[in-house]
Amino acid sequence: MARYLEAKCRLCRREGEKLFLKGTKCSSAKCPMEERPFPPGMHGQGRRVKVSNYGIQLREKQKVKRIYGLQEKQFLRYFKDADQMPGITGLNLLQLLESRLDNIVYRMGFASSRTEARQIVRHKQIKVNGSLLNVPSYRVKAGEAIALVDAAKEHLRINASTDAAGQKGLPEWLDVDLQQRQGVYRELPVRDQLDAGIREQLIVELYSK
Repeated sequence: MARYLEAKCRLCRREGEKLFLKGTKCSSAKCPMEERPFPPGMHGQGRRVKVSNYGIQLREKQKVKRIYGLQEKQFLRYFKDADQMPGITGLNLLQLLESRLDNIVYRMGFASSRTEARQIVRHKQIKVNGSLLNVPSYRVKAGEAIALVDAAKEHLRINASTDAAGQKGLPEWLDVDLQQRQGVYRELPVRDQLDAGIREQLIVELYSK
């Protein structure tokens, strides 16, 4: 699978907002968005061109893809699944993305970013209902229990992440015991519990053309 190997901060600058791809760095003074809040490249500070409706829709899709660390084919597959489900397609899409195992590990505070969470999963440091699972895209179901393996519970980076999560707070749709490094995906999140900065209807309009 293709991977993005360039500086992730360039992605935030391209979208014009923080996507929180680098964990704690995004909340510090070292974040490039603090000093260079304009698109990367030699023409980044040039004259802004009026963006069409299609361009706005495309940028929203690119932004969400980058937030969850997905390639185009993966993202399109999630959209097709969401479109076939009953209910609101945009909300279905967000719920599917939030149900990914790597995202759940991140939301539970076991990692400072989704990239780090994906690495933790791939390195077989996560159990789902007591069984090791190393598939970041695994779709976690409501009621399933997520836990770190014993060997990972004392990792310094994981401890730093759980400490930060304890101060920041955790999503209401998760039951998490940060001390025991485990939790339960209690229920599907409702729209009010998800990122208000995402305009999923623009993505629906883009793919519906």
